[in-house]
Order: sequence, then structure tokens, then C-alpha cells
Amino acid sequence: MSNEHPPICDYEGSDYQQTFWDAGEREYEHRVEQVALARLLPAHGERLLEVGAGAGRNTARYQGFRQIILLDFSRTQLRQARARLGSDSRYLYVAADVYSMPFAPALFDAATMVRTLHHMAEPQEALEQIRTTLHTNARFVLEYANKRNLKAIVRWLLRRQSWNPFSRDPVEFARLNYDFHPKAVGDWLQQSGFSIDRMLTVSHFRLNLLKRMIPTGILVALDSLLQHTGNWWQYTPSVFVRTTAVGRDASRPEFAFWRCPLCASLEMIPQEDGVLCSDCDRLWPLVDGIYDFKIPADSD
Repeated sequence: MSNEHPPICDYEGSDYQQTFWDAGEREYEHRVEQVALARLLPAHGERLLEVGAGAGRNTARYQGFRQIILLDFSRTQLRQARARLGSDSRYLYVAADVYSMPFAPALFDAATMVRTLHHMAEPQEALEQIRTTLHTNARFVLEYANKRNLKAIVRWLLRRQSWNPFSRDPVEFARLNYDFHPKAVGDWLQQSGFSIDRMLTVSHFRLNLLKRMIPTGILVALDSLLQHTGNWWQYTPSVFVRTTAVGRDASRPEFAFWRCPLCASLEMIPQEDGVLCSDCDRLWPLVDGIYDFKIPADSD
């Protein structure tokens, strides 16, 4: 683990939801991810953490949980999520850094992280932080961008790309956008306190030509069948993994929910305008329905 804080990919002010999903002809990807999540996530539970929730594209798929916490670094994305989902008390919107999450240990019985790990310069550190928020036997569903996909293999064999898709090293194809090798991700998960239960290969037909020529429903049906090969091999651009949190949990006072990102105190006092840390006397504000725990630029 690096002594320096890892860089953050910040979608503040971004219109990512509109340009990439709403107007980006991504209906196929959206629907096959829906199939994968339905297969891997428990149908119900108490409290779910959605890491990298963005504009809440997937949140409605978690309706079996009593409380859903949407965590994202971008306030812009969370405001869009709140506009989409509303102010229902079952949803909690939290702007925070995944490397310094503001939650007490062993708080959640489920978590998801979809299309987010590929922005992590220190992916294992992020996974370790997620594990601390989960209690033993909690389910964690992770999606990651697979560098060992068929398109990358063909391009490498034809000498049209320099990086080797079979090496375990991450490849940064754009600033803070990484593809990872399946075996490397498996190692990080196990070292972070997760056991792997099941894998699904997703987006087998992520080619613009195929999406233009073949009806989306047919592509989704074919992809749904092929997802089951995930436990045997992983050669698609997207891989979903269902894991179980194993090992011992850190102790948590019975009613503790928040943890201060600056001093790690669990002595957090809810206020009308936010959450006050009684140890470092910092008020983390609640603004427009969003709890803001982003670490200030001048903090150590």
C-alpha cells in the first residue's frame, strides 16, 4: 500500500450519465448487466452499500434491501441519482472517497461495485476498505474491466497494441482508466478477505457492428446463456464476480453507523445539518440531501 493517497477519478460536473448511457447506444450493456446482477445478488437483505453508485443507474435493482447507501465521489452524480430516485428514506446519498469511507466496520450485509474498479489506481486497497465495511458472510458483487478479452488478444497478435493481455499487470489505457487481468483480481479479492463464489462473463457482443445488425433482445438472450461460462474462462471485456466476506470483523459499537474519514472515530453525532465528529470536532455537512464526507484538500 502506498504512503501517498491514491489519485481519484472525479466525475464532478460530468454529464457521463447522459452522454455515455442515455445517448450512447448502451442498451445492450445495460440489460446484460441487469441479468448478471439479478443472478448474483441476494434477493433481499438489510443494508446494501453501492460503491460508485453514480447517477443511480443500477440502484432500482436492489429493491429487496431495507436500506441502500449510494456512495460516489461526485456530488454531481449523486444529485442526478437523487433526482432519479427521490428522497425516499430507504436511500442514503454519500459523497466520499472509497479509500476513506465514512462507515463503521461490519455495517453492511451486501455491497456492489459495478464499472468502478477500473478507476482505481490502487484496486486492492479499495477492496480492503470495502471489506472492512462488511460483516462476515456478507455478499459482495464486483464488476471489473478485463484486459484479457478477445478483442485485446486479437489486436495484440496482430501487433496493433503494445501491451500484453496475458500479463497480470494492469494496463492504464486512459488517465485513471484501467483494465485488469482476471487472476490478478482474484488474488486481490482473496488477499482482501473475500472468497470467490461465482463468476459471470458479460458483454460477449460488445461490438458496434453487431449491436447495429442484430436486435438487442437477441444479443441479450445469447449473452445471458454465455454468462454461465464465467467459472471456466474469462475472455469478455466485463466480468462479474460474486464473493463472500470471510475472516474476523473489526469490533463495532452496537449503534455505530458513521466513521470519521479524518480521525477514524466512531463517536459521530447526527445533526440537522450533517454529522459531527466529537473527537476531531469536524462537522461533515448534509447539503441538498447528500452527506458530504469528501476529504478537504488541505487535510493530511
